[in-house]
Amino acid sequence: MSGEAVRVDTDSPVPPYEQIRAQLAALITTGRLPEGERLPTVRQLAADLGLAAGTVARAYRELEAASLIHTRRGAGTRVAPLPAELRQGPDPAELARLARRFVAQARAAGAADTVVEAAVREALEG
Repeated sequence: MSGEAVRVDTDSPVPPYEQIRAQLAALITTGRLPEGERLPTVRQLAADLGLAAGTVARAYRELEAASLIHTRRGAGTRVAPLPAELRQGPDPAELARLARRFVAQARAAGAADTVVEAAVREALEG
């Protein structure tokens, strides 16, 4: 996994396998773990988290049942293509941040708001 960390709170009432499953599902559905990304082996993730391998295996089984990951002998466990019903559009907060950045740069270049709006409309059409 490209630097994404899974954490387990052993004091939480949520079982560890569910914490792992939920965190990995969130990373996958938001695109932070892209399709084809290789996940750690069950043993490796269990060792990293200080948990029993069966705990991680259960989380992986549930993710596989949800079609979020697939495991193949010799190829390891990888992120599966997202089912259509789970595909999310771009993050609205990220889009707003990008829009604010564009507007700020356009204004710094001396563009009036009407010119900025026209540029956005043209970009959307083209």
